[in-house]
Amino acid sequence: MNINYDILQYFVYKKLIKRKDAEDMLIECERLGVSPEQYLKKRELVTELEEVTTLAEYYNLPTVQVDMLDIDKSLLSNFTYEFMRKHKFLPVSIDKNGVLLVAIGKPLSCSALSMISTFYSGFMDFIYVPPTQIDVYIDSIVAVIQTAKALHAISQPDTSSKPQEKISSAIDGLQEEDDIINNPAVRLVDSIIKEAIPSRASDIHVEPFSSVVKVRYRIDGSLRDRAEFPIEAYSAICARIKILSNMNIAERRIPQDGRIHQNINGKEYDFRVSSLPTIYGEKFVIRILDKSSFYFTRQDLGFTPEENTLIDKALARPNGIILLTGPTGCGKSTTLYSFLKELNKADVNIITVEDPVEYTMAGINQVQVNTKANLTFAASLRSILRQDPDVIMIGEIRDEETAQIAVRAAITGHLVFSTLHTNDAPGAITRLIDMGAVDYLLADALVCVIAQRLVKKLCPACKKKGKTNANEMEILKLEEPVTVCRPVGCQFCSNSGYRGRLGIHEIMYIDETLRDAIVGGIKVEDLRKLAKDHGLVPLWDSCRSFVLQGLTSIEELKTLNIE
Repeated sequence: MNINYDILQYFVYKKLIKRKDAEDMLIECERLGVSPEQYLKKRELVTELEEVTTLAEYYNLPTVQVDMLDIDKSLLSNFTYEFMRKHKFLPVSIDKNGVLLVAIGKPLSCSALSMISTFYSGFMDFIYVPPTQIDVYIDSIVAVIQTAKALHAISQPDTSSKPQEKISSAIDGLQEEDDIINNPAVRLVDSIIKEAIPSRASDIHVEPFSSVVKVRYRIDGSLRDRAEFPIEAYSAICARIKILSNMNIAERRIPQDGRIHQNINGKEYDFRVSSLPTIYGEKFVIRILDKSSFYFTRQDLGFTPEENTLIDKALARPNGIILLTGPTGCGKSTTLYSFLKELNKADVNIITVEDPVEYTMAGINQVQVNTKANLTFAASLRSILRQDPDVIMIGEIRDEETAQIAVRAAITGHLVFSTLHTNDAPGAITRLIDMGAVDYLLADALVCVIAQRLVKKLCPACKKKGKTNANEMEILKLEEPVTVCRPVGCQFCSNSGYRGRLGIHEIMYIDETLRDAIVGGIKVEDLRKLAKDHGLVPLWDSCRSFVLQGLTSIEELKTLNIE
């Protein structure tokens, strides 16, 4: 019996892959030493949802997300974390009838089943969960334990030396290679970073105050307290962060920027580090850049079928400018990278100019802006135009020269992607004209403008349905009550009521009527009204539709303040 062959045939039966390709895939799986599901997911031939659903059917097991399980952590002590990670299982709970529930990612792992039977001789039930979720859960537990130990070690008073000597000793200890792993400051920084990954944090804040240093994670757009430790240990923490990110350890008076590259549990991560001198010491913000995040599909990013139709039309254009607008942290870069991924083919030359380069993509030429060497956006673009590009991505249009070169590049046969900081799509036209772009050239070059925001997604495990009251009907501009969903809070979402975020979009596709209006010097208010008449769906209306679909809440709609 060849289990890999059987699994591939089941994917054929579910019409997710073609029968003629299954044989070649089996050979590739055996050559690479990976399972069929790993191969299909890596090649993006199936989505994670399709993979999980199909395998659960194949094994005839129910399936659930690991985070939705109420796991009895006392049961985990019967096995080593490495053993559970290797064999992909988690003991969940024992019910009142004495039945042990086990979450398993490798249902045919005889070693795992044998080990569990040795620990528990009663009846067992099994549920299938994605193996990667078991890894993430175990990583989160290990990271929390390591952080707690590091915090305890760094908080212990050292009476053997004076405070200043203790700080100097801690910093000097970071230079000794033999002691570096066991140094409390090293262990604390490493565990804080590793714990942020399974916590789904986008940023880590390390903030000094008069007597303590606070660590906070930004999760789903909101900052949450994680830990605090004595200010006396902060010099060693600063030194460790600076060493990791290649900053100047001796410089404490000016802001610095750095970058950390780490492989955590087999996955590549980049961390963008920024320091800022404050009255109590340097504050650090570490932005977490998951290199796999730009593999999202447009549907994952929140684009509706109607919006995808417009984007397909825009991406099919051989030349022109496609702009993304919105505030910092609204996912513009992720959306841009998803577009570039679609266009990234062997016969297309794609060059990007970024500050900084957030994600590296194979097959794309990426240029890092360096103002100290006079390698600005404008200077880079002038050189890029002599590199025979088909597609150009400009990280941000910041000045008049960059705007003019971008327009010129679009008119001369290049497809240009870039970003702006404006509140909505029509506002981008006014901003570019204010920057010095000539209206008739801009009208000819512009293909579409996409304004974007992120709103929190309601937790699927605990969101509660209910009819709208009078106040909610007024907010949603309804005449009759409808059913909407509201946040509650549970273990799955850390009692926040939300899990993950969703993009909402406002797409202004430039047709002939809008082109003529731009050349005619139309006011932004009139342009907005004209764009609505020609199919533009405002951000507020896009978010309202997600509220009515039960994906987000009325509270999130109110926080947008973009009606």
